[in-house]
Amino acid sequence: MAFICLDLRCLFIFLICTEFSSTFSSSTEIKVNPPQDFVIVDPGYLGYLYLQWQPPLALENSKECTIEYKLQYRNINSERWKTIITKNLYYKDGFDLNQGIEAKIRTLLSRQCTNGSEVQSSWSEATYWTSEQGTLETKIQDMVCVYYNWQYLICSWKPGVGAHLDTNYTLFYWYEGLEHTSQCVDYIKSNGVNVGCTFPSLESSDYKDFFVCVNGSSESKPIRSSYYIFQLQNIVKPLPPDYLNLTVKNIFEINLKWSTPKGPIPAKCFIYEVVLTGDETSWMTTTIENEIRIPRTSNESQQLCFLIRSKVNIYCSEDGLWSEWSDEECWIVDGVWTKTMVFFVIPFIFVSFFILLITCLLLYKHKAVLKKEHYNVSSLARVKGYLLTSPFQRNFGKRNKSVTLFGINFGVLAVKSIAPDFELKSRTGQNDHCGMDNIVSKHVAGH
Repeated sequence: MAFICLDLRCLFIFLICTEFSSTFSSSTEIKVNPPQDFVIVDPGYLGYLYLQWQPPLALENSKECTIEYKLQYRNINSERWKTIITKNLYYKDGFDLNQGIEAKIRTLLSRQCTNGSEVQSSWSEATYWTSEQGTLETKIQDMVCVYYNWQYLICSWKPGVGAHLDTNYTLFYWYEGLEHTSQCVDYIKSNGVNVGCTFPSLESSDYKDFFVCVNGSSESKPIRSSYYIFQLQNIVKPLPPDYLNLTVKNIFEINLKWSTPKGPIPAKCFIYEVVLTGDETSWMTTTIENEIRIPRTSNESQQLCFLIRSKVNIYCSEDGLWSEWSDEECWIVDGVWTKTMVFFVIPFIFVSFFILLITCLLLYKHKAVLKKEHYNVSSLARVKGYLLTSPFQRNFGKRNKSVTLFGINFGVLAVKSIAPDFELKSRTGQNDHCGMDNIVSKHVAGH
């Protein structure tokens, strides 16, 4: 019995030793060293740094394995590490040079080369600090940069509280695509001191880190430099919308419409904030459209007004600045009558006046025709009177019968003799003269 127990005990010890030896051998079978010569390099781009390293010295039993590197970095005061897995021997990124930078890197071997287990080296670490001059009180204050309408950039600041009166400031900037850092050439001044910069046209600068450094000079004391990083599309301040139109179609619906702000910003990149106010109510909403319909809940408002402002939406930037408010557009109840006058009454008056003018012209023409006919009749009447006068009767005889012409009864005389050179002239024209000659000739022949 004792012999059997001894055998079981020996078997148990053997199994434990076998497992331990296999685990030990698997963990010590492949080793990997950390990368060499890990450094942080400042090329002079105001915060755009290079992180560089060299491959590890030797890799035991892993000549055919793919080597990767796990890189982590951050500003020293930040709680969050950024992690990158790469096969390259360098990495570039932007950092806030107002603070120190720390980074660490290790070598990784894939599972295909380690029988399914991940093998990694120890960390290799590096840090970087800019050379600081001057006290914090000499740094500029309240730095604000705005990219107006996605067209021109303006930055402004206030002098440091600890800076002397002879202090002046200089701004430098850089973004990927420029060969070297550039200095501001158009400063905004206050009492002879640079307090801002209007940048020139910035080509191909969107969706990239934009680095700015403002340093200073003074004969009294050194000035601490200030560093900033931002992306231009995230600080765009567009123009407000214009051509606002408010229409109350009926008692139940209000229609608001406006135009896209002018400038290079695509229409799809806008979001709008609309504020509608009545006599006692106010209503606000946001939309990406250029038109909105709002149900009208009350008919008691005698006046409705709305304002609107714009901003670059999340489809085109991570952040942005609201524009100024537009001019106020209002709808007033009395305004309905004004619009009615403009669109209905005035055209009606114009058409009526035109018809009246045409009627007057027609009447005037008709009156002229009647007047001419009346003139002809009067002329014939004067001829009749001339024929019936006493001298005419003495010279040509007595009336023996009457003739009706144009509705007028003419008394025709029996003419005894007519002078050869007699011509009867009438104001009615040649036709009346010929007519009277025929009448007289006929009467003579009958006589």
